[in-house]
Amino acid sequence: MSPSTPDRSRAALMTGGLAAILASSCCLGPLLLVSLGFSGAWLGSLRALDPYRPWFIGVALIALFFAYRRIFRPVQECKPDEVCALPEVRRTYQWLFWIVAALTAVALGFPYVLPLFY
Repeated sequence: MSPSTPDRSRAALMTGGLAAILASSCCLGPLLLVSLGFSGAWLGSLRALDPYRPWFIGVALIALFFAYRRIFRPVQECKPDEVCALPEVRRTYQWLFWIVAALTAVALGFPYVLPLFY
């Protein structure tokens, strides 16, 4: 039995979201800690995930591509008994998609905006 459309869409969205968070953790984490009042030389060691950032962004973009294909496909391709035929579920997945896409955009642009804050 193959996974249904919502399961695949959910998996792609979760993968994209996790990859976007990991991609921005090298830069966003230290800035968030500094803005909360934490300081110290140990903040410099939080850039350990920086070499993996391109991989995380690549995984996020691929996951978003597959999620887009599953979430924004025409309703006619959904069978009446599938969850993707329900308008509430489709809207929820579409909102989640755009939230994850925004997280990925932050991960892509944050290193270029980051120097303005330090």
